[in-house]
Formats: sequence, structure tokens, C-alpha cells
Amino acid sequence: MSVITIAPINFSNPELIDKIISELKKYLPYKINLQPLQINLNFAYSVERGQYYSTKIIQHLLPFAENINGKFLALVEVDLFIPVFTYVFGEAQLNGKVSIVSLTRLHEEFYSGISDEKLLIERSVKEILHELGHNFGLIHCKDWDCVMHSSLGIEEVDIKGIDYCSNCKRLIRL
Repeated sequence: MSVITIAPINFSNPELIDKIISELKKYLPYKINLQPLQINLNFAYSVERGQYYSTKIIQHLLPFAENINGKFLALVEVDLFIPVFTYVFGEAQLNGKVSIVSLTRLHEEFYSGISDEKLLIERSVKEILHELGHNFGLIHCKDWDCVMHSSLGIEEVDIKGIDYCSNCKRLIRL
């Protein structure tokens, strides 16, 4: 049985993490461990972009995942990018151990100024499942009902499904 380690980095709201993990357990048959981390992420900050380079953070987290039997997903509250995109909701090592998800652009108040915790939790679960799917070897799925569908904007996160489609579940033996 795999273990999923969720590692909130410098997180300001532990109660939110508990709610996200509780919801996440509905979709994953794995044990979920919580490992909060305090890491200075300045090494990944781009002054030009005002964002954090997610690939550098993943590389920095590799030693934390070395002795873990399973997957390691970091949650951050900073805005992430990779050079070819304006921003990313997350990034993962395909068939690897480590992934990262940012909650910054999953907050509804980022777009409308209105807070919606239920929507934030749903979006967070979708993006966590999506990045873990990449860790398990899944690529983007064409099925809009599948959480592995690519999301280029928050509207697409909201439209896509919250679980893996039957084909993706079969591929990762869920």
C-alpha cells in the first residue's frame, strides 16, 4: 500500500489542511500522512515575476521524500510558475515521488474578492489528485469528467471532474 505525505510549507491555516485531507481521503485508498514544513522558499523566488519557480522547489524537496515509501506532495500559499507559463496550479514529477500544489490561485477571492472555503477545498482536492496522478504515471486525459484533464485556467479546474475516470483508475490500479 502506498502512503501519501502531504507537506504544507509555511502554511497559515492548519484547519484548512485538515479539511482538505478529510476530503482527499474520499478519493484515495492510501494512508495520508501530514508533515508540515518550515522552509525558506526565497531560493525559488523570481523578482522579475513576483512568483516562485515550482521546479526549483521540487528539486529542493527531493531529500525530504527519499525515505518515504510513497508520494510526497507539498502545499504552498505562494504563487508558482514555470518559465513557459504565466503561472501553474501545481507541478509533479511524472512517475516520480514529489509534486507541489499552490493554493494561491485556487482561492475564489483571487478572482472575485469573495471567499468560498467549500470551493477552495474542492479545487485543492482536484489539483492534488491531478499532480499525484502525474506522480503515479498518468498524463493529461481528454475526458472532461476526469481530474487528469489539463486545466489552463480556474474555469477549467471548476469544470473538470473531481475523480479519476475509469480508464485512468485502471492505469494506476485504483
